[in-house]
Amino acid sequence: MSTSSTRIIPNVSDTPRHVAIIMDGNGRWATKRLLPRTAGHARGVQAVRRVVEACARQGVEYLTLFAFSSENWRRPQQEVSLLMRLFVQALEKEVDKLIKQGVRLRVVGDLGAFDEHLRDLIRAAEARTVHNTTLTLTIAANYGGRWDVLQAMQKMLRAHPELATAPGDIDETLLDPYLAMAYAPEPELFIRTGGEQRISNFLIWQLAYTELYFTDCFWPDFNAKELDRAFAWYRSRERRFGRTSAQLTEQE
Repeated sequence: MSTSSTRIIPNVSDTPRHVAIIMDGNGRWATKRLLPRTAGHARGVQAVRRVVEACARQGVEYLTLFAFSSENWRRPQQEVSLLMRLFVQALEKEVDKLIKQGVRLRVVGDLGAFDEHLRDLIRAAEARTVHNTTLTLTIAANYGGRWDVLQAMQKMLRAHPELATAPGDIDETLLDPYLAMAYAPEPELFIRTGGEQRISNFLIWQLAYTELYFTDCFWPDFNAKELDRAFAWYRSRERRFGRTSAQLTEQE
């Protein structure tokens, strides 16, 4: 189970244990090449393969990818339909590769909005990879950070109805187990490609002390070399967790 960085100072290493990525820029990558936006999403699947392989090689334990936000339903219907088809195709074609690489797949989000076929594929993929331990790959689909906090609160109150009349007794330790990613540590490194500099309702609880890295590189062009750049930047950061620089120096 995850441990909140606002309660306990986590261990810091040169390689982040958990990397979270917003894969942005697929449409703009395609537009620059006079291609339909959908072509960018298709090329983005290749970038997912590259980054999964690179993270596994470098010893990352958890990789979380923001594939489809709860706000993405607002996009043109044709684009949403293609994204759903790509998700289905990936689940049908990529699971064998994940098994060979020792990757466990988990999908988090409000999955009730997806059709039954897609939900069946998700459940089957999670079951087939459940014993893999090299890397846990989480796909956030129809996910929103505010949705996550709200659904966690609802589940907690259903499990502990007495808290409804004693709100002062609620703390992080009670809420944490009901968050969608309670099984993972908080991300040490957040990456957003495509030049935008915001977290866009992604893991808003979990990113409290995460290092935020933004790059102009569009997601279809993101590769192991770009990941190395992000890791090098991460190693240059001073992770204080509320302490002073002098306190860190005293520990060395």
